[in-house]
Amino acid sequence: MILLQEFNEEAVSTGFALFEKLGLQFFIRLAINLLAVTVLIRYIYFNRYKSSENFFTFFIFNLIIFLITFILNKSEMSMGAAFGLFAVFSMLRYRTEGISTKEMTYLFLVIAVGLITALSKGTWFEIFFINLLIVVATWVLESSLFMKKEESKIIQYENIEMIQPEFRDALKADLEKRMGLKINRFEIGKVDFLRDSAMIKVFYYETK
Repeated sequence: MILLQEFNEEAVSTGFALFEKLGLQFFIRLAINLLAVTVLIRYIYFNRYKSSENFFTFFIFNLIIFLITFILNKSEMSMGAAFGLFAVFSMLRYRTEGISTKEMTYLFLVIAVGLITALSKGTWFEIFFINLLIVVATWVLESSLFMKKEESKIIQYENIEMIQPEFRDALKADLEKRMGLKINRFEIGKVDFLRDSAMIKVFYYETK
């Protein structure tokens, strides 16, 4: 019983010593990092694409990179070396996955936020401002402030005679009537003459 009590006291003492060793800067940086990633992924990425499939990947990538790079920063490793290490790791991990360009961009963003927050030599206010700049720039570019957002759908069209160049305007009008959308442009893809159908990719501006 005495040994167990001594062990518990030693464990508690070691835990407090670890927190003291990490310092207040660690927890401030961690809070800034998690705040920035939460806004990026939950309130920008999710609100824009309504997909929660990559939540786990984005958050865990960011957290692990932040923790490891913060520790590596205590040793003699440059920011360039650390960034190269995790960039190579992320590319190797996802080079065969069906990940879109936008998802890869957000993956790069959460990696960058983790690296900047963990390795920056600036004050916590400067780190917060850099993260805020990244978040605001992402939000502005994802919004419709500068240009309208163009959406697309791929449909199977059965009236194959309409795909001829001279019927292009009539085809557009027929697609708009069927889909109930104002079509900006469209592209004719695979044509199946055996089934009298064609795959058409329709582009339109999102409406809110």
